[in-house]
Amino acid sequence: MWKWLHPYAKAETQYHLLGKLQPYIGIFALLLLAVGWVWGLVFAPADYQQGNGFRMIYPHVPAAIWSMGIYGSMAIAAVIGLVWQIRHAYLAMIAMAPVGATLTFLALLTGAVWGKPMWGTWWVWDARLTAELILLFLYLGILALYSAFPDRRSGAKAAAVLAVVGVINLPIIHFSVEWWNTLHQGATITKFEKPSMATSMLIPLILSIFGFLFLSVWLTLIRYRNALLQEEQKRPWVQALAEKYLTGVKK
Repeated sequence: MWKWLHPYAKAETQYHLLGKLQPYIGIFALLLLAVGWVWGLVFAPADYQQGNGFRMIYPHVPAAIWSMGIYGSMAIAAVIGLVWQIRHAYLAMIAMAPVGATLTFLALLTGAVWGKPMWGTWWVWDARLTAELILLFLYLGILALYSAFPDRRSGAKAAAVLAVVGVINLPIIHFSVEWWNTLHQGATITKFEKPSMATSMLIPLILSIFGFLFLSVWLTLIRYRNALLQEEQKRPWVQALAEKYLTGVKK
């Protein structure tokens, strides 16, 4: 049933296939972000309570959403690696980690900038903010743990265990505004029956969310392809690529 997938398990096949998809994903991400941000930051009407300060939602919410989404994807890759011993799953997990960490930091930073005029302070030990900060520490811990072992396979397994254990933090982040009395506002775009935003504000936010998704995939593909080259550096196909590149540089 799954025999058609077997050729794609080869590192060489993955490298070339993802190389073909990579530029299209990058261009699509750029278009979505350009339209979403220009629409949201320039043309969307000001909020009746927050004024123009609400526009921080366009980088903040997508970054926060995919900081959790990437971690969940890492956990899935970690389980695949631990259960089925697929080394490429470990590579995918580690490739995603810096991207997720960057988005988590961006979510915290934009949240602080947004929160200052709204709450009167850059930071409060709010349930959601604290859980998001813990998520950043989890990302950094996974990267540190992976690098701490001389043997990459051992480091990947240790990092995978931490990634799986850390999944417990995701529902805490998501439901924190419902479980505890926090300063952070509740759901906005998931209230489909009665949305909290006007359509002219909501559409650019959705475009930004998908733009961040494709940007994250694009960055992950770059890191994953580089990881494949490093992992397979002694294989003939990698050496052939290197020779081809060097020949092109000399010309």
